Amino acid sequence: MKITILTTFPEMFTPLHTSMLGRAEKAGILEIREVDIRAYSKNKHHNTDDAPFGGGAGMVMLAQPIVDAIRDVQGGKKVKRIYLSPRGETLTQKKAEQLAKEDELILLCGHYEGVDQRALDLCIDEEISIGDFVLTGGEIPAMAVADCLCRMVPGVLPEESCYTEESHWDGLLEYPQYSRPEEWHGRKVPAVLLSGHHGNVADWRKKESYKRTMLRRPDMFAKFDETTLTTKHDRKVLAEAKAEFAAMQAEADNKAE
Repeated sequence: MKITILTTFPEMFTPLHTSMLGRAEKAGILEIREVDIRAYSKNKHHNTDDAPFGGGAGMVMLAQPIVDAIRDVQGGKKVKRIYLSPRGETLTQKKAEQLAKEDELILLCGHYEGVDQRALDLCIDEEISIGDFVLTGGEIPAMAVADCLCRMVPGVLPEESCYTEESHWDGLLEYPQYSRPEEWHGRKVPAVLLSGHHGNVADWRKKESYKRTMLRRPDMFAKFDETTLTTKHDRKVLAEAKAEFAAMQAEADNKAE
């Protein structure tokens, strides 16, 4: 996968070239590069922004340097072009899986009060938001999107299960994780994880995933499609999780009284 990030602050993207993503770059699995929009400005001071027509606070990023930068990077090829914006479609795991299948992406980082709409009309395919909040610019969202997508590229992580068993992949939150020692500050690792019985471990993890989602993200659990559970055993695990969660809630209510 190749990702080109258009920004006025290319120095912010060092984290994308370290750790797993950095190793994947060196192995030729990924190519992540930052392009400075200022280099395309035809203004003698290389400005990339100006005051908005109609008045108002702040500045607006100019269309000319953005359009020229995108066209130069694109080089006549068909490439998915994304603008990171709080007014865009909220990024979900499902959306990320779709984007991770692209061979190449261009990410545009906005700043100030936004981007001249004419640049978006000419050169942007879609807008994406990482949440219902506003940041000072698109650089952090671009890093989040790039990291989210790149970790799903084959070869970046050691095994596919490194991301398919994590939160949101199957519409649920991830189960609790434990490591050594077996007891720490009086808190013990659940006995089932020490049993060596892979089936029981898998059932425990699935139940904990259900219960954690019911507790922390009832909105997410409400969307969980139980018809995807095709075996009697899987349906039994879900039923047990619901019963255990109900007991937990009843106990909590009794303590509150």
